[in-house]
Amino acid sequence: MKEKTISQLSIGLAAKEFSSKELTQMFLERIKKFNPLLNAFITVTNDVALVQAQAADRRRQQGLAGPLTGIPIAQKDIFCTNGVRTSCGSRMLDCFIAPYNATVVEKLNAVGMVMLGKTNMDEFAMGSSNENSFYGPVKNPWDLDTVPGGSSGGSAAAVAAWLAPAATATDTGGSIRQPAALCGLTGIKPTYGLVSRWGMIAYASSLDQGGPLAHTAEDCAFLLSAMAGFDPRDSTSIDRPIPDYVNTIKQPLEGLRIGLPKEYFSDGLDNAVAHTVEIAIDQYQKLGARIREISLPNSHLAIPAYYVIAPAECSSNLARFDGVRYGHRCNSPKDLLDLYTRSRTQGFGDEVKRRILVGTFALSAGYYDAYYLKAQQIRRLISDDFQRAFEYIDVIAGPTSPTVAFNLGERVDDPIKMYLSDMYTIAVNLAGLPGLSLPVGFVGKHPVGLQLIGNYFTEGRLLNVAHRYQQVTDWHARVPNEFT
Repeated sequence: MKEKTISQLSIGLAAKEFSSKELTQMFLERIKKFNPLLNAFITVTNDVALVQAQAADRRRQQGLAGPLTGIPIAQKDIFCTNGVRTSCGSRMLDCFIAPYNATVVEKLNAVGMVMLGKTNMDEFAMGSSNENSFYGPVKNPWDLDTVPGGSSGGSAAAVAAWLAPAATATDTGGSIRQPAALCGLTGIKPTYGLVSRWGMIAYASSLDQGGPLAHTAEDCAFLLSAMAGFDPRDSTSIDRPIPDYVNTIKQPLEGLRIGLPKEYFSDGLDNAVAHTVEIAIDQYQKLGARIREISLPNSHLAIPAYYVIAPAECSSNLARFDGVRYGHRCNSPKDLLDLYTRSRTQGFGDEVKRRILVGTFALSAGYYDAYYLKAQQIRRLISDDFQRAFEYIDVIAGPTSPTVAFNLGERVDDPIKMYLSDMYTIAVNLAGLPGLSLPVGFVGKHPVGLQLIGNYFTEGRLLNVAHRYQQVTDWHARVPNEFT
C-alpha cells in the first residue's frame, strides 16, 4: 500500500482490498518510524486521523464515497486546523490552537480525506531550504545531508519518503515547485486566486497561493479539483467554474508549442541540471511538441522586485503578532512597548526579522516611491513579458531550480545565495501565473525538476503536459533507498 499513488489507492479502497483505517494506520506507523530521521512533521494527529478514517469507511459502505474519500494527506502547518496546533513553523505560534479550519482543509475534509498531521516549514513560509523552522531543519529523503527545499520542505519530505501519499503546500516565490524539484515530486502552484487563502496564515498576500504536492500529475489533478473554487471569505478568490482536471490530462501533445526562455539557460544554471532538463525537452519533442526559444527580458529583475514586495507585505501582515491578542508573549513586560519589543524579539527567528526590517524600510516615508512603487512597476514589466510570450507559445519550460539539493548549513550565512535558489520560480508569483514542477531525472542521487509555466487558468494544460511525460518515464516512481 505504501508506494501507491492516490489514484491507485482510490481503486484499492473501492475494490475493498484494504480499508481507510488500515491505510491510515500504515502511514502513521511509517511516520512514527521515519519522522525522527527527517523531522518532516511538527504535529502528528493520530486520533484525528483514525476518527476520520473510520468515518470515510462508513461513507464508502453507504455508497457516498468519491475518489479521495479515505485517502490520507499531510497538511502544511500554515493552514489553520480546528482544535490542532497551527504553528507556521514559528515560536510565535508554538502554542496556537486554531479555532477553525482553513478553506483548503475544509474542502479536503468535505471529500473525506484523512489528515495525518501538520508538516514542518520555514518560519512563516520565509525560506528556500526549510532550515528556518523553530522546530529544526527538515532533511531530504534522497540525501539526509541535504535540504528538501523550502518553505514546504516538510510536506515534500513526507511525500517523497512515503510517509503520506500527498500533502498540501503553499507557494509565495517557489515554495511548492522548488521542494518538489529537490525531492523528486510533482507540485503545482495554481493561478493566483484559484485556491482560497482564507485560513492560510499570510506571508505576502499578493503572492501567496496554496496547492498540492504528490508523486504524479494525475494525483495533483485529483487534489486541485478538490482544493480549488470560489470562497466569499477570501477577497482575492476568483469566481469561475473549476474544470475537471482529471479528465483533461490524457489529451495528446501533438502541436503543443513549448517556449524555452534563453535567460533560464545562462549563467547560474548548473551544467548537469541543464543537461538533464534538455533531455526532458527532447522527450517532449518525441511526444509531438514543438520547441521554440523565447525571451523574458525582465526576468533578471524578478528577485530584486520580489525581495522588496514580499518583505513589505510581510512587514504589514506580521504586525498582528504583537504579544497582545495571541501568539508568544514575553514574561513580565514593564510596559506596552516592552511587551511588543520582547515578544516579537523572542517569537521571531532571524530570517523573519530580516524580512520585516527590509519591508518596513521599503514602506517608510521617503522610500516608498523609490523601492516599493518601483518594484510594483517592475512586476508589471515581468507580467507583460509573459503575456507577449504566450501569444506564440502554449507552455514555458525550463529548470525549476538552478542546482540540485544543497547541503544543510551550506547557505545559511549567505542570504543572497539562498535567495538565488528561487531565481526561476519567483517571476511566476509576481505575474500570478500557474507553475508546475515535475521530476525529470537525477544528478547523482539528487532529483532534478522541470518547471512548466502556463497562462492564467491553464492548470489543466500544465497537468496534461506533465502527465503525458510521466506516461513514458518513471522518474516520478523512484523511491529513496532508506524509505522503501
